[in-house]
Amino acid sequence: MAAGSKKVIIAALIGNGLISITKFVAAAMTGSSAMFSEGIHSIVDTGNQVLLLYGLKAAKKPADKRFPYGHGKEVYFWSFVVAILIFAVGAGISIYEGVHHILHPAEINDPTINYIVLGLAMIFEGGALYIALKEFNAARGKMNYLQAVRRGKDPTLFVVLFEDSAAMAGLIIAFVGITLAQVTGYAAWDGIASVCIGFILAGTALWLAIETKSLLIGEATDPQTVDAVRKMADELNDIEQVNEVLTLHMGPEFVLANISLEFKDGLKTGRIEEIIHTLDQSIKAQFPFIKRIFIEAEQTKKQ
Repeated sequence: MAAGSKKVIIAALIGNGLISITKFVAAAMTGSSAMFSEGIHSIVDTGNQVLLLYGLKAAKKPADKRFPYGHGKEVYFWSFVVAILIFAVGAGISIYEGVHHILHPAEINDPTINYIVLGLAMIFEGGALYIALKEFNAARGKMNYLQAVRRGKDPTLFVVLFEDSAAMAGLIIAFVGITLAQVTGYAAWDGIASVCIGFILAGTALWLAIETKSLLIGEATDPQTVDAVRKMADELNDIEQVNEVLTLHMGPEFVLANISLEFKDGLKTGRIEEIIHTLDQSIKAQFPFIKRIFIEAEQTKKQ
């Protein structure tokens, strides 16, 4: 999954870097507010992809005394920072520029270059979106899109997917705004398009922040895995009952599991150690992403 995430991010980075330059050139030549907002949008996305790549690299650092479970949550932290940047920089500047051009509308000089740039941008963004969607579909399996986002533990996949989707929506709005300003002669349409782009970015950022926040705080792994681990423990002969199976994602591919068991009365220490070892190895064999397992013997209170 990490390799797929990196490919998606690099594709988006290259696309947004090239597109941002052409958008700013077009905005400077025509004075279009919507095109300027799109340039800001692309430059913010480019910076975001750099941060996501850094997050992936930082997450690979080995565990040490200070971080005994590794640095996997670096990915979650930098994904949250990306959401903040989209909101504060992308949405903020776009809305500001849009309001300014609504209050002080300026006629667009020869919008032809805007149409050319927007057309090229749609092609580049479409390619990046296709790659992101392809990797996301491979990761989500049989889940629908909303479930995949809610249950997904690799935020880099849906962060880039959200960014690319918002970028395509922004390009369409910029195209409509510039066209309306040209056809109607009402230059404020360009500013209105810029404000709309800002609200799209704000909505995208809010959704990303909500999703990455829960990962950053600490989410359990999927219910199917928890049920399977519980079943594996419950099927062992010398276990009276499984009290709890608690899991925590320390990173997209690193799960910590804490299992509370009640063993049958009269078992010797050596037999309990054997059961714990067997269960530990069985779980790790079936679920390689469960890296650390803590099993405790806990007797439930009798009523």
